[in-house]
Amino acid sequence: MKAAGRHDEGRHRGGRWGLARWLIILALGLTVPAAGLLWFAAKLPAAAPSAEEPTDAIVVLTGGQDRLTSGLDLLAQGAAPKLFVSGVYRGVEVGELLSLSQRDPENLECCIALGYEADDTRGNALETAEWMRAEGFDSLRLVTAVYHMPRSLLEFQRAMPDKRILPHPVFPPGFRHDAWWRSSRSISLLARECAKYLLAAIRGAPPRRGDEGVTQ
Repeated sequence: MKAAGRHDEGRHRGGRWGLARWLIILALGLTVPAAGLLWFAAKLPAAAPSAEEPTDAIVVLTGGQDRLTSGLDLLAQGAAPKLFVSGVYRGVEVGELLSLSQRDPENLECCIALGYEADDTRGNALETAEWMRAEGFDSLRLVTAVYHMPRSLLEFQRAMPDKRILPHPVFPPGFRHDAWWRSSRSISLLARECAKYLLAAIRGAPPRRGDEGVTQ
């Protein structure tokens, strides 16, 4: 009887430990992603820098009309002498972009270049690096959505470690950057960008254009 009692007590303790273990796993499963999201949110720029800080070029990453509008505003204000738009659909010309943005092509068309090769953020960085080298530029103002900025900076700094990159975030109306935790849409968007950022960080630096296939 005593042996049976000890066996029942041990089984009861084992059951309690099993429950506690699952509760710990559940708590970690909730805490770790939440902590990661807070860490990523802390990396978002709080505001855009003044247009008075000059760079050699303005670089806009496609993905929203507000990004292009901000880039054109900066060009018109003299923040840089040239604007490069990376990730443009093939067949789209500068005049079309200016017409969509309700700008006068005669005033700005000469100062804008388009890149058609990039189809993701990594490609944006490689395409821009090639253009910067061709132009002989040493600094750029990077224009993209605020939630996209950490990953963009990561890729651009890898592709151009010798260039000065000034982040210029755009704040889309659909993303509540100042209170993202109050919007399920903003939380979801931030979580996706956080995951993409971590994958990009783990993946490592991309090869420079023209170096693919070169072994050492």
